[in-house]
Amino acid sequence: MKKILMIFLLIFLTGCAKNPDKNLKIVSEFDELTRIRHEIIIDNGGKLIKVNVEIADDNEERTKGLMLREKLNENEGMLFVFENEGYQAFWMKNTLIPLDIIFIGKDLGIVDIKNAVPCKEENCALYKSSKPAKYVLEVNDHFTIKNNIKIGDKITLS
Repeated sequence: MKKILMIFLLIFLTGCAKNPDKNLKIVSEFDELTRIRHEIIIDNGGKLIKVNVEIADDNEERTKGLMLREKLNENEGMLFVFENEGYQAFWMKNTLIPLDIIFIGKDLGIVDIKNAVPCKEENCALYKSSKPAKYVLEVNDHFTIKNNIKIGDKITLS
């Protein structure tokens, strides 16, 4: 495994030197190979919906989020974990796909849901939670509508 990563890193560095415009895409593809996924379950009144998530639990990961992703598979997402519960705000700068943003309180209940669209301008809209949240789940656009997910539903973290 180490050999494969070293070869990939060497190819990556060589590619960066030759074509700096592709750096972000190569890094994104490398990240895709190394992500650790967890499962969360959303309980919307007896129907259990499983979502495979990547965890963003430090400032660097939370800042990057789902930027530059060209797609997000069905029932996949990113779970942002904050040290403290508070009003959270997200923007869609450099995010290529529309998302549902699900704000979750420290009691693991959904406190707010926003639908967010990609931003291609300098001044991007902020999507703010209407109540304090400790977790934020980003999933594909209209995921909450398709699965009848609403404020008050609970999640379980694995």
